[in-house]
Amino acid sequence: MHNLLNVWHSIRLLRLPALLLCVTFVTPAQQQNSLAAANNYPPRAIVIGFMGGKASPDDAIRNERIMSDRLRVLYPRGVYFEVFENRRLEAAHQKILQLVGARSSGLSTTSAQPKTEIILYGHSWGASAVVTLANELQQDGVPIALTIQVDSIEKKNQHDAVIPTNVARAVNFYQPDGILHGRAEIRAADPASTQILGNFRFSYTDLPAECSLYPWYERKFIKTHIAIECDPVLWKRIEALIRDSLGAPATESATLR
Repeated sequence: MHNLLNVWHSIRLLRLPALLLCVTFVTPAQQQNSLAAANNYPPRAIVIGFMGGKASPDDAIRNERIMSDRLRVLYPRGVYFEVFENRRLEAAHQKILQLVGARSSGLSTTSAQPKTEIILYGHSWGASAVVTLANELQQDGVPIALTIQVDSIEKKNQHDAVIPTNVARAVNFYQPDGILHGRAEIRAADPASTQILGNFRFSYTDLPAECSLYPWYERKFIKTHIAIECDPVLWKRIEALIRDSLGAPATESATLR
C-alpha cells in the first residue's frame, strides 16, 4: 500500500507542470479586450493614463493606477481603461487607433453613430506624454474629449505647453516648489476649438499621509513633485472630471430612472 501511494503522488507531481501550463494570467486591460471581442463592440470611451518618471503601470501605490482601477469597477462595460509607462507612448497611440478602428471594421459607420470619447491623463513625464499623444492623434484625425496634466515636466523632444485643436477640453494641475515642479500654464493652439478649464496651483508643506508608501528617495529629493501625485484630494477631483465627461455609470443611471 505504501508503494502504491508513492506511485500515486509521483503521477500527480508529473501532471502538475502540465496543468500549470494551462493556466493563463490576464491583466484587467486584457480582460477588457476579451470582453469587447466576445460582445463584438468597440468602447464608447477610452481612458488612457501615463505614469511619471520610470514608475511601472503595475505600481499599486500610484494614483494613476489606483484611479484607473476604481473607474474600471464603476464602468465595467463600454469604457476601455489602461495605464502606460510614459516611454510607451507609441504603444498607447497604436492601442487607441486599434480601438477606434474597431468601430469602422466591426459596426456600421453612419453619421448618427457616436464617436469614441477619448480621455488622456498623466503625471510628470506622463503629462508631457499626454500632449505629445494628443498631437499625434490630431495627425490621425482623432478627436479627444479631455486632457489632464498633473505637474507636467516636459520630456526631451516633446512639447507640453500648447494643446492641439483636436482636444475639446484641457486642464493643468501643478505645484511650483522643489527641484522638480510642473508647468504653470498651458494654452490652447486655438481657443475657439479648445477650452482650457484652468491652470490650478497646489502647494505642499507636508507630504500627504499616502506618500509614506513611496520610496524614501522620492520623498526626500522630489518631495513636492511626489506630494501632488499622492494627494488623494487632487485625484478625487481628477476622477470627478473624468466621470463628468463619461456620464453616470450604468448602475447609477438605472437608479435615477
